[in-house]
Amino acid sequence: MPLNLAVGGGGGGGGIVLGAFVCVTLSLFAIVNAEDPYRFFNWNVTYGDIYPLGVKQQGILINGQFPGPDIHSVTNDNLIINVFNSLDEPFLLSWSGIQQRRNSFVDGVFGTTCPIPPGKNYTYILQVKDQIGSFYYFPSLAFHKAAGGFGGIRILSRPRIPVPFDDPAGDYTLLVGDWYKSNHTKLKGILDGGRKLPFPDGILINGRGPTGYYLTVEQGKTYRLRISNVGLQNSLNFRIQNHKMKLVEVEGTHTLQTTYSSLDVHVGQSYSVLFTADQPGQDYYIVVSSRFTSTVLTTTGVLHYSNSAGPVSGPPPGGPTIQVDWSLNQARSIRTNLTASGPRPNPQGSYHYGLINTTKTIRLASSAGQVDGKQRYAINSVSFIAPDTPMKLADYFQIGGVFRVGSISDNPTGGGIYKDTSVMGVDYRAFIEIVFQNDEDIIQSYHLDGYAFWVVGMDGGQWTSASRNQYNLRDAVARTTVQVYPKSWSAIYIALDNVGMWNLRSEFWARQYLGQQFYLRVYTTSTSLRDEYPIPKNAILCGRAAGRHTRPL
Repeated sequence: MPLNLAVGGGGGGGGIVLGAFVCVTLSLFAIVNAEDPYRFFNWNVTYGDIYPLGVKQQGILINGQFPGPDIHSVTNDNLIINVFNSLDEPFLLSWSGIQQRRNSFVDGVFGTTCPIPPGKNYTYILQVKDQIGSFYYFPSLAFHKAAGGFGGIRILSRPRIPVPFDDPAGDYTLLVGDWYKSNHTKLKGILDGGRKLPFPDGILINGRGPTGYYLTVEQGKTYRLRISNVGLQNSLNFRIQNHKMKLVEVEGTHTLQTTYSSLDVHVGQSYSVLFTADQPGQDYYIVVSSRFTSTVLTTTGVLHYSNSAGPVSGPPPGGPTIQVDWSLNQARSIRTNLTASGPRPNPQGSYHYGLINTTKTIRLASSAGQVDGKQRYAINSVSFIAPDTPMKLADYFQIGGVFRVGSISDNPTGGGIYKDTSVMGVDYRAFIEIVFQNDEDIIQSYHLDGYAFWVVGMDGGQWTSASRNQYNLRDAVARTTVQVYPKSWSAIYIALDNVGMWNLRSEFWARQYLGQQFYLRVYTTSTSLRDEYPIPKNAILCGRAAGRHTRPL
């Protein structure tokens, strides 16, 4: 359990050691609101044997846990997370959906943050500023994500902010995802050798294989499930036998409370649903199966009524498999609850995004191909390669030769794939449109760090300017990860109000690893703390930034 302290709170007997730890930690980062509580976490990252699909493999554990511990927080909390790297290789954690307002230095991807060396520690100092909802963290380097190291993040509303549903009887994190029996090092070796990965071996629910996950409920009570797809490539369909689910929140946005019998959760995405244990007292299947795959992977868990008269029986209920239209229609039905409060008391609909003129359109198209005889993936023909120094540090210290703004075009070039450290420049406070064009025959999923964006449209075929006629300019959902269906497009609007260097990536993890990502540099010449925090005093400095100084302690 984390240690929770409110800065300025009274009470004695904390102990000299604890007091010293708090004082030293807080001195690392003074630019925070002293009225917002602090939550302290100490995490030790180790290897350990795990057997999720019945085969021994090397997992990445946090405090001995697979998956890692949940982070419970409240809007505006300061999270002080001390991560000790007990692995034999560099390690970083990133925080999917946490916006890191004005502070991309701690985003935990290589473009912004130096890795934690083996045997060393780093203290992340994050603030979940003006956020609510369901998210997750994950290891961002190498192919560590295929070994674990991930866990759930929940941000509750502050006590006086109304929530558009009653408190549930229970609130549970469900981390689902496809999984390989092979160790992450073997998978990385395949990719480094220029080959594609085989099809995954199974699906996990909270780190457990078939029938391994067990959830006990009481008849008549309502429960919240926070479902995140932390897998490596496949969209998954989630369903509970004989039970309906009411969608209430998507990646920090309270939604219209639409009822579904099953829900598509694309890779990297998070959803909150309510369900009521309103069926006869027995056990029921929880089912997760792959979507848009020729071979359908399926796993099951058990929903156990406390007054159950018997175990699950019969085959697990089937779900959609390759139907794109079914999923597209469901995606279009997911909309913002305009009258509900978000992290602040005012209604979510009080920001009229549809009335703002966009100042720029960026069109992004993925491609796959060979470079120097090895498999690579690209956005607008550029396949990302990491430099020797995080680009954010090179920017801050004005170190030349690390990256070039404009090294990726803001429109598809149609040319062959080439490798570069791709960084696209955009203006702070601009309001832009991004169109993801997917001309490939697989579903794609894209995530942007530092932001939530409005998903204003998606459809089959080629996007044209006439496609804007079908945009939802009233109650589109604001989220952090968007799917793009095969041979289709998706369009988003973003208000660029967060200065920094932000990773835009494919959530298909092998594609991300082999280049399908770039960084969006949201830039201002201002040096005001209102626009961007200075580099953290405890930042690790590596590459060409090694030996530089952050700020005096």
